[in-house]
Amino acid sequence: MKDILNYLRELRAHNNREWFNAHKEEYTLLRKRFELYVDKIIALLSLHDEELRGLEAKDCLYRIYRDIRFSADKTPYKCHFAAYMVRGGKNNPRAGYYLHIEPDNCMLSAGLWCPEPHVLKAVRQAIYDNCDEFVEILENPKFKKIYAGINEERMLKIVPRPFPRDFEYGNLLKHRDYSVIGQKEEAFFESEDWIHRTADELLVAQPLNQFLNYTYDELLDL
Repeated sequence: MKDILNYLRELRAHNNREWFNAHKEEYTLLRKRFELYVDKIIALLSLHDEELRGLEAKDCLYRIYRDIRFSADKTPYKCHFAAYMVRGGKNNPRAGYYLHIEPDNCMLSAGLWCPEPHVLKAVRQAIYDNCDEFVEILENPKFKKIYAGINEERMLKIVPRPFPRDFEYGNLLKHRDYSVIGQKEEAFFESEDWIHRTADELLVAQPLNQFLNYTYDELLDL
């Protein structure tokens, strides 16, 4: 993984088509290596999460090319390698497992990011109706050691309707995303057993994914 991080660090310093094209062979080699890593992680995850059985890394990896059409930042390339491991591949809106490799910003993540409004509404209702179960997942000591609670980047200022403003766990209903993030030092991915450790730590978030996907599946059955 050190070679990948070094390449991404250089890409960040030379984020232009000329440099990228001059190093295209290196990029292709490293992306293939990353794909092999992700396949190994999926194999380990699928031993405990049957939703991932049959999934291939090629369906989980994101493109390195940025969509700059509506962005003020016109740099053409992402400076990270990432994979979203979920049944059916990265475009499935279900809760899954996310691996993000970026210089100074490596992370493991799980849950739902930017769910559609009707899904978000259903998730909030499920949390309200089953708050003890949801809080137990978040308060599990092993979970808290890795993940710093639900992502708070996008939150409402007040508890949304129709839930009571004085609900004990009202803050859990203010989220617009139900994802968790575990920041990692680069050294984590340089140890010999990092693939097994990554799978183990992602699986700690499996109960969260199961809670969210149970709600998602109920919507599909309506």
